[in-house]
Amino acid sequence: MNLFSLRRPPADLDQLVAEGVPSAVSNAQSRLCLMPSVERPAQVFVRGQGSWMWDCDSRAYLDFTQGGAVNSLGHSPAVLVKAMAEQAQSLMNPGAGFFNRAMLTLAERLCHCTGSDQVHFLNTGAEANEGAIKLARKWGQLHRNGAHRIITATRSCHGRSFGAMSASGTGTFDNRFEPQLPGFINVPFNDLPALHAAVDAQTVAIMLEPVQSDAGVIPATEHYLKGVERLCRELGILLILDEVQTGMGRCGALLAEQNYGVRADIVTLGKGLGGGVPLAALLARGKACCLAPGELGGTHHGNALMTAAGVAVLDTLLEKGFMNNVRQAGDYLREGLARLANRYAQGELRGQGLFWGLTLSDDSADDVVKAAFHEGLLISAPQPDCLRFTPALCVSKGNIDEMLLRLARAFARVRTAQLQCRRGIAV
Repeated sequence: MNLFSLRRPPADLDQLVAEGVPSAVSNAQSRLCLMPSVERPAQVFVRGQGSWMWDCDSRAYLDFTQGGAVNSLGHSPAVLVKAMAEQAQSLMNPGAGFFNRAMLTLAERLCHCTGSDQVHFLNTGAEANEGAIKLARKWGQLHRNGAHRIITATRSCHGRSFGAMSASGTGTFDNRFEPQLPGFINVPFNDLPALHAAVDAQTVAIMLEPVQSDAGVIPATEHYLKGVERLCRELGILLILDEVQTGMGRCGALLAEQNYGVRADIVTLGKGLGGGVPLAALLARGKACCLAPGELGGTHHGNALMTAAGVAVLDTLLEKGFMNNVRQAGDYLREGLARLANRYAQGELRGQGLFWGLTLSDDSADDVVKAAFHEGLLISAPQPDCLRFTPALCVSKGNIDEMLLRLARAFARVRTAQLQCRRGIAV
């Protein structure tokens, strides 16, 4: 079967936006059993390989979301399947109160390649960020007269737990629940004077994403991030970098901080660390290593099955030439998106490595995502006027070319629908 020859019949955009493409197999009753946490199309996906997924009707989709940058090596990579199968046959979870070999191996390798001193494993990025907050405040009690306030950036996204949501800036989450936990101050991103003005005697840390993902893929400027690091050193407070999204090769380096030439005291990892399974890490360096036993517990933390997956992912990323290939593919994707943006009069292109956001000329991002889905392309929209692209780190140039073709058809479909709507209004 030639995947690139698969074409979908034309459909009315209004129908796509309202309902999605109907599945041939009815799963309506099963869907009612799920809480409506997110909006999902009707399709049920049953298989994935590399940059492709197939639904239960055997339709193929080119995946440039990869579960929100979770599947760092693509769908069902052989190295990950093999590592987990072998580990599952011997030991999966001895309990968080005991060492296991995979945990120790991943801890040693992760600390060595990131220049960290200690690591604590968790399940999700939100948990890692919660852990970073607790660790910083513990350090503030010990070394900064009980300082506890953490400065974060507006429109940041540090997770969906109450603590992480409180740390996240305004403008990203649905604020109906308004979790107002104390001790967080939000200031504008890429604004050094605002940071300087916000620091006081109760400040223990500054917590930032090197690239703000949900705000629309907005990278920190080098001047800004280096200035933040310098401010933290001068004032004796901690720098926390949330690399849940940007770490593990996503930005063309193992950690995005390497692209900026800075060094954080605490780094959080998640998403791509497990390559598709739930695994996160809290890295601490130097003076930030102050965690005591029992302060960060978790039933599944550091279990053998997940950490074996992490070892397989990390070893792959550290293979000779892998990061260079990520950077080359990222440049190729950036150039292709720039051409497409120019052709369809779209906006700014932002990002690093294989992490890109394309701003649109209007708030049609959701329409483009739905039209792309109809074309067999999976992309996401973090903002109404922005598309986000997070393909597998091993994506091929052929897959990038095919993505650009399908995205162009999606742009054309949305433009046609917009013109028809305007003509209807004019009549």
